[in-house]
Amino acid sequence: MKDKIRILQQWIDDSRSIVFFGGAGVSTESGIPDFRSVDGLYHQSYDYPPEEILSRSFFDVRPGEFYRFYRDKMLCLDAKPNAAHKKLAELEEAGKLRSVVTQNIDGLHQMAGSKRVWELHGSVHRNYCMKCKKFYPVEFVRDSEGVPVCSCGGTVKPDVVLYEESLNSRVLEGALADIQNADMLIIGGTSLAVYPAASLVRYYRGHRLVLINKSPTPYDSHADLLLAAPIGEVLSQIKVR
Repeated sequence: MKDKIRILQQWIDDSRSIVFFGGAGVSTESGIPDFRSVDGLYHQSYDYPPEEILSRSFFDVRPGEFYRFYRDKMLCLDAKPNAAHKKLAELEEAGKLRSVVTQNIDGLHQMAGSKRVWELHGSVHRNYCMKCKKFYPVEFVRDSEGVPVCSCGGTVKPDVVLYEESLNSRVLEGALADIQNADMLIIGGTSLAVYPAASLVRYYRGHRLVLINKSPTPYDSHADLLLAAPIGEVLSQIKVR
């Protein structure tokens, strides 16, 4: 592992337009659970699997049940940025990192100081009325009971991409452009199993594809450097210079 860290350090030193593509594994180190993991609690507390609850059709038909799960499992507002978030923000500040492309909706990259963040699946910190489009902060959703309702009477929906919904085209195009123009792509904390987000990595044109993940992914054979370790543990060893 020491040799791989040394190579990673050298590549980062030599790069000027790094893009980081991350998933749930980045946030689990801040104590945010991966809702896809089976822990038995879902089966005890909910009558539906997480993927069904977090679908647009379920939200439209059973918004009360959706919000019961959403507040319990998706709003982790006490979580703080970990070593990975902080190091990426340092790299951006130093002019090394062009942007972060994330599948997470927790806003921890921005909390750590990252400025250019492409949130593929939206953010829990943005909520809007489906009727009049009025904006509401996450605290409004957290503190309301049942289905949050706007002052106009409309239903308030989180600005997160649910199953059956399309990704935001502006965000998708921005992330794609940055990946295409990157001189180094670091992928971390993701199984690369969620599409269409995972398909973006195919557009990387360089020869410094780094994959950092505790478990195997479908792209392991394509990586120029593969580190089977927690993302925070790896990035905390990198010096920004």
